[in-house]
Amino acid sequence: MGKLAVIAIGGNSLIKDKKHQTVDDQYLAVCETVKHIVDVIEEGYEVIVTHGNGPQVGFMLRRSEIAHEADDMHLVPLVNCDADTQGAIGYQIQQALQNEFNKRGIKKKATTVVSQVEVDKNDSAFSNPSKPIGSFYNDDDMDKIKKEHPDWIMINDSGRGYRRVVPSPMPIKIIEQDSIELLINKGITVIAVGGGGIPVIRDEEDNLNGINAVIDKDNASCLLASELNADLFIISTAVPNVCINFGKENQEKLHDISLDRIKELRDEGHFAPGSMLPKINACVNFLENGGTKAIITCPNELKEAVIGNKGTIICNR
Repeated sequence: MGKLAVIAIGGNSLIKDKKHQTVDDQYLAVCETVKHIVDVIEEGYEVIVTHGNGPQVGFMLRRSEIAHEADDMHLVPLVNCDADTQGAIGYQIQQALQNEFNKRGIKKKATTVVSQVEVDKNDSAFSNPSKPIGSFYNDDDMDKIKKEHPDWIMINDSGRGYRRVVPSPMPIKIIEQDSIELLINKGITVIAVGGGGIPVIRDEEDNLNGINAVIDKDNASCLLASELNADLFIISTAVPNVCINFGKENQEKLHDISLDRIKELRDEGHFAPGSMLPKINACVNFLENGGTKAIITCPNELKEAVIGNKGTIICNR
């Protein structure tokens, strides 16, 4: 096997705005992102693609609630919505990758591994929900939301609007890791730990059981990249660079930066908890666990970032 890159793409990045939330809209966004992922493959990397599902799992959960309210259909548990979105988004990425391979004459295959990820049933996240899912709501929506859904916990998501939050425990183990590694070693491009994986816990008899939560995809992707000793960990997001003083006159783009310096900036509070901070933490964890390079950038600058020309490149030096 050649060099290995784990590329994590955000669930929000597959939905451009409120006017482009349909499945067809999402597939068009997937196709555009996949072109840039294949550019990285052409640079000599074997690639594992991971993805978020924050908006999509919220939509699916809400559809279930509406069907229950309107026609007494059975509710779909959040953990099953995790699985459903993992399969649905994985299918789109898998198909788009295969079509792009065929277009470029690349003799590779892509496949999706529906991945379970173990978490600790005593994780404090279960009593402190923090993971935003579903739609963004503005101030005018909030009275209606509180009235219709008094059990929802809402937060302001990095100034972009209000969103529902659910538990987001830390990943401990990727159950299908051996299968993922086997496929990568065969030269197959793998889509895995979609939406952070399906959260599962172990019972007293060592059996796995699903639990209602949404694992942060950056944390799960970091764990996978670390366990497989990936050469490169990439988080693809909506912006081309990480910035300090974001949105201010003295905003500064970060390009080539050391692990120690990014930790200093993090500890000074430069990165928003609901936005860039989880991505920074995932990159730091990857590097502290033996990784050598992590990148944060937008999809259309993936190739240039891998070459070293663009993006925010964090090195363990």
